[in-house]
Parts: sequence; C-alpha cells; structure tokens
Amino acid sequence: MSDLKNLAETLVNLTVKDVNELAAILKDEYGIEPAAAAVVVAAGGAGEAAEEKTEFDVILKSAGASKLAIVKLVKDLTGAGLKEAKDIVDGAPAAIKQGISKDEAEALKKQLEEAGAEVELK
Repeated sequence: MSDLKNLAETLVNLTVKDVNELAAILKDEYGIEPAAAAVVVAAGGAGEAAEEKTEFDVILKSAGASKLAIVKLVKDLTGAGLKEAKDIVDGAPAAIKQGISKDEAEALKKQLEEAGAEVELK
C-alpha cells in the first residue's frame, strides 16, 4: 500500500517535462499511447477534485413571463401549498429542491425552463 501511495505522490509531483518523458517511455517500451499516459497522470494529479458531485440543488433564478404557470409547477414539483409555492417564486432566486440526484435535478430544470423559468443547478 505504501508503494502505491509513493507512486501516486511521485505522479502528482511530475513536471511537464517529466510527463513528456514518461509518455515517450510508455509508448516506446510498453506500447501505451501518450494520450492514455497523460490521462493516467492527470487523473493521479486531480485527486479528490476528480470526484463527481452527487447531490444538486435546483435554484429558481427568475419566474420569467409566465409567473402563474411557474407557481403552479413549483407547487406540483415540491408538494408545497399554493401560498408556499408563490412565496418561493416571489423570493427568487430561491431553492426549489436541495440535495437531489443529478437526473432528478436535470428533469426539474427542464420542466421549469420549458414553462419559461430561469433555473440554475448547484
């Protein structure tokens, strides 16, 4: 395990010149294309930043021209009452739903944008 950690640390600390030399060695001696080597090195250097975000917030930035339609849609999407949905729309920018999956967030965004709202995913 410590050998792998040392290897990862070494890869992360490579200079551009070192990466180019490593790519040449991998291609010449092992038949691995340089583009693949660059991806391996880049992935090693990315660390935790490479982790994919799993929870999203759907933020209503603006109701647009059809405010009534957006209020009704927010009511249906959130299960809130009519007054609560109106308060969310009037208080834009406001969170519609928080901590949801990417697919669900994109589906909500699509529905709201089709109704004329301006929406952002965070």
